[in-house]
Amino acid sequence: MLRSEINNKYKWNLNDIISSEVEWENIYTELKDNIEQIGKYAGKLDNKTDILECLDMNSKTSEQMERIYVYAKMKMDEDSSIAKYQALSDRAERLIVDYSAVTSFITPEITKLSDDKLREFIADKDFENHSCFFESVIREKKYILSEKEERILSNSKSFSDNFHQAFNMFDNVDVDFGEVNFNGEKIKLTHGTYSMVLQAGQRKERKVAYVNMFSAYKKVINTIACLYAGNVKKDCFYAQVRGYKSAIAKAMYNENVPEIIYKNLTNAVNKSVKYLHQYLILRKKALGLKSIAMWDMHTPIVTEVEHNYKYEDAIKIVKEALKPLGDDYQKLLDSAFSDKWIDVYENSGKRSGAYSWGCYGVHPYVLLNYTGVTHDVFTIAHELGHAMHSYYSNSSLPYEKAGYEIFVAEVASTVNEILLLKHMIKNAQGEEKKYLLSYYLDMFRTTFFRQTQFAEFEMIAHNAYESGQSLTAEYLCNEYKKLNDKYYGSNVIDSDLICYEWARIPHFYRSFYVYKYATGIASAVVIANAILADSKNVESYKKFLSLGGSMPPSEILKVAGVDLENEKTFDIVIKEFKETLTTLKQMIKGEV
Repeated sequence: MLRSEINNKYKWNLNDIISSEVEWENIYTELKDNIEQIGKYAGKLDNKTDILECLDMNSKTSEQMERIYVYAKMKMDEDSSIAKYQALSDRAERLIVDYSAVTSFITPEITKLSDDKLREFIADKDFENHSCFFESVIREKKYILSEKEERILSNSKSFSDNFHQAFNMFDNVDVDFGEVNFNGEKIKLTHGTYSMVLQAGQRKERKVAYVNMFSAYKKVINTIACLYAGNVKKDCFYAQVRGYKSAIAKAMYNENVPEIIYKNLTNAVNKSVKYLHQYLILRKKALGLKSIAMWDMHTPIVTEVEHNYKYEDAIKIVKEALKPLGDDYQKLLDSAFSDKWIDVYENSGKRSGAYSWGCYGVHPYVLLNYTGVTHDVFTIAHELGHAMHSYYSNSSLPYEKAGYEIFVAEVASTVNEILLLKHMIKNAQGEEKKYLLSYYLDMFRTTFFRQTQFAEFEMIAHNAYESGQSLTAEYLCNEYKKLNDKYYGSNVIDSDLICYEWARIPHFYRSFYVYKYATGIASAVVIANAILADSKNVESYKKFLSLGGSMPPSEILKVAGVDLENEKTFDIVIKEFKETLTTLKQMIKGEV
């Protein structure tokens, strides 16, 4: 379908960001001048007047640059075949590179100021918008090296990501997984079709796809082990040269997240894997299998009751499910649906998938490719969670403090999903209810348990290297095999190929990232349950949504009643998994 064939009421209105391409060009020209003006402050950031002028101009420039970049990218996402928006996007990206180069002097010069002077600025009302920046400088000062050393480390980043780039080239371009049969047709196996076959293929087809996929990594496992070991060594080098006690300590400190949260997560999940084992026993029985294998983990254990939700009906369901969040939240949802925040249907050239994005000073936007299946209804709730988080933060805080950290970025979206899921479960019966319960259990398996397994592997690999262990393919595969055995237990058919699974996880090249998926769903479960238990908890949740990046992310979560520094918080999540599992067991046995 062409974009011109879609009713305008189902298209977003990007004119709220920039009214015309003439305005875009005017802002672009102004930004080039602003960047040049910022550069004139280099070497002068030793007094209040120049520092304040520089930081204020930098904020204004950054905010406006965000506007033209977001507009260009989102116009291109409407239809990537339109060359003029490709050109706008390229120009915005080049301007960002120029801006980054010109403004690179700001943090190093501010870092030279004494802690007392920086604290004086924090207490100064003139610098109120920049207080978080000064606080971050104070935090990081003890790990800042000399100007010469910093320049060397900065230059090293031009090649230090090559491990990731090399893996991506192999994983997305060079690797060949062969062909497999799927529903009577022979298809080329790719990352995308692999997921499709494992979810919807016959068991023989699933096994062949699994064997083909993992055998491809087995053939080059020594090369991939060398790449991953290089990435680990890079992490440990940067941590050591700056004086951190370990690579994980550096990663957590840079995020301003207490290291104990990582340990609490892995400890809690290790204590509760027995409940995952119980789920796998149920999965085996529900699928009617004598034995269950790793290639049986993605196929639904309950067939989805087919729905074709009209978009307007999906809106009603989402709004009803999110009523516990209050009248003002409902009014914002009405605005999102009626004031063209959302681009709904697929068209030729449109970006695939879904996201929420935008820029400060303008309401957020949501891109969908809506088809009407149940998953699409959850996608609406999920992306609107992101949108409302941005709306509340941007409305409550200055630009400099509004952006929230990745550590909390998936919380609001998952809260919405869980509220929707609980609403639908409450109103469902029979097979539909069983499907929704199994959907929830798989959310836990893939996001809470599986991502923690990955997080534990990362910790093992980095700790091993720091202790003098060589990260050979044999060592990495053996450690991953032991982890998988622990998480999946004796009920799963042992497959030697599973030891190569770590080799296909691209997130491992963005070290200590995956644990945030697990803490995100854990936080969302705690918040959603609290909201449904007592409406008074809605206000603390909205306060959380409104705090942006104005506090350390783990402290912001505490405002919403989530203390991840206390391991017992994870008990709430485990309890939710157990209770959902028990309910589904009873239904499958015919007891409900």
